[in-house]
Amino acid sequence: MSRDLEGKTFMVTGASSGVGLVTARELAARGGYVVLAVRSASKATSLVEELRANGGACEVLSIDVSDLSSVRAAADQYLASGRALDVLVNNAGMAGQRGLSKDGFELTFATNHLGHFLLTEKLMPLLKASAQGRLVNVSSEAHYRPKTLDWEALRRPTVSVSGMDEYGVSKLCNVLHAAELARRLTGTKVTTYSLHPGVVATDVWRKVPSPIAWVMKRFMLTPEQGARTQLRCAADPALSTETGLYYDSERVKEPSRLAKDPALAKELWDRSAEWVSGFLH
Repeated sequence: MSRDLEGKTFMVTGASSGVGLVTARELAARGGYVVLAVRSASKATSLVEELRANGGACEVLSIDVSDLSSVRAAADQYLASGRALDVLVNNAGMAGQRGLSKDGFELTFATNHLGHFLLTEKLMPLLKASAQGRLVNVSSEAHYRPKTLDWEALRRPTVSVSGMDEYGVSKLCNVLHAAELARRLTGTKVTTYSLHPGVVATDVWRKVPSPIAWVMKRFMLTPEQGARTQLRCAADPALSTETGLYYDSERVKEPSRLAKDPALAKELWDRSAEWVSGFLH
């Protein structure tokens, strides 16, 4: 395998399982230094051993992206290390879980968008310092489902029984975030991407009742298949001049009507920035 990523540093959230694990494995195999940003360091132990046994270079960073204090602590720890960062892959996520985050946000929104928004803002100086920084948001085709964005609902516990309505909203936010960030980074060397990895049989569905999850997963992609699009967005030189676009099956695809609304993207940015403002410093 080509060692074309030597000298580059990648951070992958949710790297201890599923698509995140496959992404980390591939990046390390191609020579990249991989920061495994995971909620449970112990769950990443076997992956660290595997990557190093195969000549890969990596480290573990403990983070719970649903908890803004944890995100701030992890980002500050990484910034203090003095290590560079070329690519941030916001991969961690959840679906089908109901509740309210520690900081008072709908749990799926807090995990899939707001924590990653804060992490991105904290680490942006490193991405800007890179020769060609990249921000990759792992979204979903579920972002097509929402017909509106209810701001008040983001501050309340999950309402839908399955949690899938809220999941769709959080994935819409991933696309809007990447698009708005692209506009704000005009003139810099940082490019942004959002993507649908495919419907993949991973731990993101861990809270879905077992009989339902078993049937669902029979029709899903493997994590290896699901990782292809985010690997392309993270590392393909051919995409270095593209920014703010949405990808599916390794190609650009038209996102939803809401995802193309610049006013909505700006409002999401402004509200997110306000909500995380106390954790930026």
